[in-house]
Amino acid sequence: MVRLTVNGEHHELALDPRTTLLDALRDHLGLTGAKKGCDHGQCGACTVHVDGRRVLSCLALAVAQRGREIMTIEGLALGAHLHPMQLAFIECDALQCGFCTPGQIMSAVALLAEVDHRRELTDVVVRERMSGNLCRCGAYPNILAAIRRVRT
Repeated sequence: MVRLTVNGEHHELALDPRTTLLDALRDHLGLTGAKKGCDHGQCGACTVHVDGRRVLSCLALAVAQRGREIMTIEGLALGAHLHPMQLAFIECDALQCGFCTPGQIMSAVALLAEVDHRRELTDVVVRERMSGNLCRCGAYPNILAAIRRVRT
């Protein structure tokens, strides 16, 4: 049995020790926001927060997350009130097919939490720090605009 805290809720799951955090979230908890893209940690579609830091959930074992706070895209909003980054993605049309969007948003939120002075984040630095999240549709200019909107 593995006890996980996901989006503030405690869960007891009977998991194979080899189960990834991504598979536990999707297959055992029904939280399908994090996507299985490459399953090799190269695309960022599975990005979630663990103790406030971005983690590629396809590479993290669920059993290793005991005692940690896991947040998925489903837990980012406060009830019906979207997180500012979620709103900015909508307002800036920072998505096309939407497959990478949850991972992009989770990475962008963590990116802004990682820095002391948001205004010192140049577009070049944001692009570099978001480079682990791929968008096959090429929505990068609008993703950058959304991050820029929340950054200021």
